[in-house]
Amino acid sequence: MNLLFKPAKALGVSLLLASAFITQPVLANGPIGEHVNHLQANLKSYAEEVEWMVGKVDTMVSDYDTKGAKAVKTDDLIEYWESVKFHSAIETNFVPVYASIWQGIYGVKMAIENKQPAAEVRKQQQAMNNALWQGLGAVKLAAKFQQQGLLANVTTTATKEMTQSATIDEIKHRLDRVVAKFAERLNDEATEIVHDTYLHLFEGVEGTLIAQDANLVEVLEKDFNVTLPLAISSNKSVDEVRNVISDMQTKLDRAKTLIEKAEKTRKDVF
Repeated sequence: MNLLFKPAKALGVSLLLASAFITQPVLANGPIGEHVNHLQANLKSYAEEVEWMVGKVDTMVSDYDTKGAKAVKTDDLIEYWESVKFHSAIETNFVPVYASIWQGIYGVKMAIENKQPAAEVRKQQQAMNNALWQGLGAVKLAAKFQQQGLLANVTTTATKEMTQSATIDEIKHRLDRVVAKFAERLNDEATEIVHDTYLHLFEGVEGTLIAQDANLVEVLEKDFNVTLPLAISSNKSVDEVRNVISDMQTKLDRAKTLIEKAEKTRKDVF
């Protein structure tokens, strides 16, 4: 029975991933490298980056276990992840797994910062590792589809059709839709809107925002990839999800102010 079940399960996962890849939009905003349009040629380096990431986090957790929280710098976890090309490869091909990786990273980060037992930190580390390897598998499958011409090229520059300040307004509007879908108990649709909004809107303004307030960008990334998806998947009350989104929208108001200031500066220069 198991011999029949495992291939069937694998096939089901493959078909799910395939549908996600084939229907992907062609635009990815933010600092996305051209390598995402040449996945097959970069698979070896992606695998090496996953190994490197797993090793770096393991070293950190081991140091925490033997030397305590003061011996580690948890912000390095974010820097590790954002420094690898694989970050963009999974982000542009299968955002749900991308969000799971973020959740795993923050699981380790928060467990250390809250001085949880090493066993609990290891549990979070394993969840992160599982998401990383799942992500690598997804990228390998995407590479096959890309070679078969089933994936459109990813545009690696932001859209010019909407100003960045207007993009913030659209993000807030879409977050309102998330509340509506969640209230209708359409959790999958709500989560899809979150992922799509992050990838195709927030990423487009991220570069400008980082120059203005890097901490704000990091907090919003966590909200999009960890806090809000977890609130939805944990079946929180509508009010609780609305509160998460209200908090995000307050941060987005701050982001809009910074972006408008940057836009005005550019106009003054030219």
